[in-house]
Amino acid sequence: MAGVGSHAFGSRAHAARFERNPAAREPAAVKWIIITVSMLFFASFLLLPLYAVFSEALRKGWQAYWEALVEPDAVASMRLTLLAAAIAVPLNLVFGIAAAWAIAKHDFRGKHVLVTLIDLPFSVSPVIAGLVYILVFGAQGWFGPWLSEHDIKIVFAVPGIILATIFVTVPFVARELIPLMEAQGREEEEAALVLGATGWQTFFRVTLPNIKWGLLYGVILCNARAMGEFGAVSVVSGHIRGQTNTMPLQVEILYNEYNFAAAFAVASLLALLALVTLVIKTVIEWRLGREPHPIGAP
Repeated sequence: MAGVGSHAFGSRAHAARFERNPAAREPAAVKWIIITVSMLFFASFLLLPLYAVFSEALRKGWQAYWEALVEPDAVASMRLTLLAAAIAVPLNLVFGIAAAWAIAKHDFRGKHVLVTLIDLPFSVSPVIAGLVYILVFGAQGWFGPWLSEHDIKIVFAVPGIILATIFVTVPFVARELIPLMEAQGREEEEAALVLGATGWQTFFRVTLPNIKWGLLYGVILCNARAMGEFGAVSVVSGHIRGQTNTMPLQVEILYNEYNFAAAFAVASLLALLALVTLVIKTVIEWRLGREPHPIGAP
């Protein structure tokens, strides 16, 4: 204990000497220049676009704004966006937990292959992913003739949009949980099993409480990407009004028709979603920062 105490005292003394040493600190001018540049970048690339979206959306008044939001095609796009997210996020939640559990808590052949496959949607363009679905399920694709014979529509229909959304959101939950579970180690789970707990009891009473905030963080990011996805969904949707247009696609159509007020009205909902996501993400990061980390965890 004396060694630990002397080490802690030495660390504090070193930090105190660092604070007192002017040569070890950056000049005040450099600090303020960095802060100013950061704030200007923040204002130019985040605050200014947000202001432009909401100002254009409300340019014709609140009544026109509301009419644009309750227009049938806009409502259909909102409903489809929520449906795609409501299906994609829970599926990726289950997959992310299972994949992270397998990678972090077990050793098996092909672990590195599984990690690479999880990262695949990050490296593949969403447009390419949409084209792959057309190649597989399109009318001239591998399964196209069989699907046509059985009157099953995947491409240019809601199932294709859901599949594309699932693909682009696969990594988010798993990628948040894998490093967290690896940092926590396997000791607690092994101790629970030694004491007679079953696998499910170990998961629900030991593992899940330890990863709850990281899990929620990944779900929020997954949901934000699901609702804002454009590239892959645009390829497989067919842009059928009132049927296969999500909110981002509806914004594109309205903007191309020079209906700017309605386009920005729908875009403002996506912007509000982004702001809410940012607030929740900040709260979760704050909670994660307050909770004690396991030994060896960052």
